[in-house]
Amino acid sequence: MKLRVVTWNIHKCIGGVDRRYDLARTVDTLGELAPDVCLLQEVDAGVRRSNGDHQAELLAEGIGLAHRAWFPNVNVRGGGTYGNAILSRFPLDEVRNIDLSVPYKKRRSVLHAVTRVHLDGHVRTVHIYNMHLGLAQYERRRQLATFLDSRPFQGLHHDTPVIVGGDLNDVWGNLGELLVPAGFRGHERKPRTFPAWGPLRPLDSLYVRGKVRLMELMRGETELAKRASDHRPLLADLVVEMP
Repeated sequence: MKLRVVTWNIHKCIGGVDRRYDLARTVDTLGELAPDVCLLQEVDAGVRRSNGDHQAELLAEGIGLAHRAWFPNVNVRGGGTYGNAILSRFPLDEVRNIDLSVPYKKRRSVLHAVTRVHLDGHVRTVHIYNMHLGLAQYERRRQLATFLDSRPFQGLHHDTPVIVGGDLNDVWGNLGELLVPAGFRGHERKPRTFPAWGPLRPLDSLYVRGKVRLMELMRGETELAKRASDHRPLLADLVVEMP
């Protein structure tokens, strides 16, 4: 079964160049990409800069994805929070958040949800992880080690489809070295995603494990994708192998 996943740091729907809050622009950008699942980072809720909007709810409604999960990571001065969100065409079950925070650093986490895709009478359980890692290299390595040692990931069968994506802050494009020994596969070509208006670094990425294939990993190249955030979105076309 084909599955289209978008991972994107939406920067609270604030443009990377014009610094203007425009949720409709983010909706339109996602709509152009036609995702089945979105992994979004820096998603506001109740913050003055974004009109107090609960962005996960409004974005899901705007692009017609009926199911969503959101978890706050960072409290904002003046009220409200921001964190990670998963939006999905398919129901999301067993939602949980895994704390990846390192002492004296900003709170970070990975949001985990389980979905089940159906095709021709067959059902396949897929585990989805949306993460936002830290700015320091030692921090990112500790956070990935914490994720790889977490439950339920540690107990999953090696054939179970797993999707991991997000803003890994992978400045040097080498974090995949930590994921490959755990059975993950990425794309040899790592699209540069930051800054959006002239990408120099492959901060964002997506990896798969088990009975799911990563067919293509592309950077959003529309005019909206260049302006809606300070990161470009990544679009992954996957094939989930049915039993």
